[in-house]
Amino acid sequence: MPSPTRVREQLELRVPPVAIGFFADPPAGVEHYSDEPVPAGCTFWQLAQQGLTFYTLPEDHLCAVGSYTHSLTPSGVAPIDLQNTVQFMVENDYLREEEVPAIPTLDRAPEVVAYAPADAAVFEPSVVVVAVEPGRAMVLFEAALRAGAGDPATTILGRPGCGVIPQAANSGRAALSFGCIGNRTYTGLPDNELYLAIPGDKWEAVAGAVEEITSANASMESYYRGTLVAENSTSAILLTEVDVP
Repeated sequence: MPSPTRVREQLELRVPPVAIGFFADPPAGVEHYSDEPVPAGCTFWQLAQQGLTFYTLPEDHLCAVGSYTHSLTPSGVAPIDLQNTVQFMVENDYLREEEVPAIPTLDRAPEVVAYAPADAAVFEPSVVVVAVEPGRAMVLFEAALRAGAGDPATTILGRPGCGVIPQAANSGRAALSFGCIGNRTYTGLPDNELYLAIPGDKWEAVAGAVEEITSANASMESYYRGTLVAENSTSAILLTEVDVP
């Protein structure tokens, strides 16, 4: 089976896939995030994309929405007021209160959240999240289907972008997200990319299917281009046979 380390090369990803792990205790060999708490948990995705490996505690997360989706309960810092955050979003016509119950949240609250580039993770990931262009997301999602880690009728999430993590973790299936304006602001996700999250225990199988799916798509593209050329040739012949008055 091809190594998961090749996924970035095969899909020509701008940044590496990120492994995210949920634990009761810090994983061995991983150091605690030592900087100031961040206003958005997806900032940690960006740090892992830059090559850092670390774990965080709930108090490192000052994002009300991110703490909600990850079922985190910070302690030792000023309490995060989810209701005030939601109210601000509602007042600015960004969100409606009836949408909140539909936002995915982790089934079990972790004590520790670890992050690392997926190809260098020294812990078992709960989820691997990939920032990817739509055409390559197609290949990765088809690889997830091939590996038994996807649902052909899956839906794609909108706001919040971090909801894609519990969606994949809880369901055991690949999840897609457009991201959200907060995530795009904090992580620098370009307009031409979205997120695909893979359950951690399926990541190796999905990564192993990427080469096979890439080859299959190349064969199909060649076939489709051939039929397109034939169709265009036929149309040109028919046009020349039409008598022009």
